[in-house]
Amino acid sequence: MAKQAFIEQEAVAKRRVDINLLRAAALCAALLPSAALARSAALPGITVGLPTGWQVPTGVQMNVTSSFAERGTLPRDNQGNNNLAVFLWATPWTVLGGQLRFIQSFPFNAVSPQEGPWQAGLAQPLTTAQVAWKIGDNLGVSYFLGGFWPSDTLFALRSASIAQRFAISYVGDGWNLTANLHYGTMLDDISPTGVFYSDYMNLDLTATKRFGKWQAGAVAFGSTDLPTGRLGYRHVGQVAVGGLVGYAFDKFTIQTFVTRDIAQRNLGGEETRAWLRVLVPLWRPEPDQVPNRVSVRRNSAAQ
Repeated sequence: MAKQAFIEQEAVAKRRVDINLLRAAALCAALLPSAALARSAALPGITVGLPTGWQVPTGVQMNVTSSFAERGTLPRDNQGNNNLAVFLWATPWTVLGGQLRFIQSFPFNAVSPQEGPWQAGLAQPLTTAQVAWKIGDNLGVSYFLGGFWPSDTLFALRSASIAQRFAISYVGDGWNLTANLHYGTMLDDISPTGVFYSDYMNLDLTATKRFGKWQAGAVAFGSTDLPTGRLGYRHVGQVAVGGLVGYAFDKFTIQTFVTRDIAQRNLGGEETRAWLRVLVPLWRPEPDQVPNRVSVRRNSAAQ
C-alpha cells in the first residue's frame, strides 16, 4: 500500500511538472508576438508626432509617452501597455555646425499574453547623443547615436544594442513633415532563453498641421527584422497608420493618436494602439527670450 501511494504521488508530481512546462511554453509562444514587443528595441511608432530632425531651444525637456495596444491573436488577444519617459538636454554647443543634445529614456512596460495575468517591469533604458543641423529656414536633419542597455525583464528584449536614427523635418507654415529612420544593431545573437535576435529597421512618419494652439494630421510607421541568414527564422514586421490631434497649453503640450496595422508579418494579427504624450519644458537658460510653452514647430521635444 505504501509503495502504491508513493507511485501515485510520483505520477501526480510528474503531471504537475508537465502542466507547468506546457504553461511556460504557451507563455513564451504568446510573448514573442505580443502587443508590447515587435522584436525592435525601439517601440515602432514611438517618435511619430515629433519633429526629430529640427533644432529645439536650449534647455531640458521631458517627453512622456504612454500607449495601450491590443493585437488580434488567437485564441485570445494579446494586450500591452508601454510607458516611456524621455529627458532631452539641448546644449548650447555645436558639432560640425549642428546642435548637440543628449537623450536619456526610461521605459516601464506591461503585457497580458492571451488576455492572461498582467506582467510588468522595467525594459531597456536608452542613452544617446544627437546632432541636429538646420539646412534651410524651415528644414532640418539630425543624426542620433546611442545604445539600449541590457535588461533582465523576461518579456522584453534582453540584449544590449546600438541605436542609430536619421531624421529629416520640414516645419514651415505650421507643418511638421518628418521622417525618422531607426537602425538597430543587436550585440547578442541569441537570448538566454534561446530566442534569436536580429538587427531591425523602423520608419516613423509624421504629417501634421498647426492651427493656432491645435495640431492635427496623419501618422504612420513600419518596422521589420533584417536578414539573419538562419534557416527557418521567421521574420516579423508591421505597417500601421493613424491620426493625431494635439493641443499646446501655456506650459505643456498634449498629443493623442490612434494607430492600426494595415499589414503585419508573423505577429499573429493586426494591432490597434492608442497613444497619449505629454511634452513639458523643464528648464530654459534664458526664460525671458524663450516662450514658456511647447509648440510643434520650435519647441517640441525631439528623440
